[in-house]
Amino acid sequence: MYFLNVLEAKGWYFLTTLLGGWPETAGVAAASLVFALIVGLFIALLRLSRWRLLRFPAVAYVEFFRGTPALVQLFVIYFGLPDTGFQPSPLQAAIVGLGLNGAAYLSEIYRAGIESIHRGQLEASLSLGMTPASAMRYIILPQAIRTMLPPITNFAIVLLKDTAIIFAVGVVEIMALARNLVTETLQSAVVYLIAGAIYLCMTIPMARFAARLERAKRAWQ
Repeated sequence: MYFLNVLEAKGWYFLTTLLGGWPETAGVAAASLVFALIVGLFIALLRLSRWRLLRFPAVAYVEFFRGTPALVQLFVIYFGLPDTGFQPSPLQAAIVGLGLNGAAYLSEIYRAGIESIHRGQLEASLSLGMTPASAMRYIILPQAIRTMLPPITNFAIVLLKDTAIIFAVGVVEIMALARNLVTETLQSAVVYLIAGAIYLCMTIPMARFAARLERAKRAWQ
């Protein structure tokens, strides 16, 4: 009953305040995803290289970023880089931190997708005079993308939820505003439940889209 009374009295105020952080949350998630997609593809190609000298740093990168907490990585970027003379803004630290972390996971998705294409197609492309880069760009990746799209979409959902930690480096997004509201009103349960509902409204359409892609992938097969 107390919960409902608080929700009725201040629910709209809480909701409108928290929605003020929606652009930052969505913007960081989108920018980090683009960053991770680019870096992840580069790391995946290094891991698939025939030369150990190229594979080793890629493997080390994946192991490091998948084996350490994303929050620690954010702190290293935001609080550690100033020791080297570069001071990133909170927004820069959030995008780069989540992007580098995400690239480690996306590189494995890329690698699995590329390896799902029969090696004979690459060999046939090379025999026709194509360079390895051209064969990868025009033959392998267009086919692999069908396999990669559903897990990439699922990763985007995880990345959107992971933006909840970027308040720790000063980005004013949904969770930062939620913490401010809790400090102001002491209504932790109501505020955090509304924040959770906002995240849910953002992720449900993405989850539906991922499910549709999964069904389409099975149809292609």
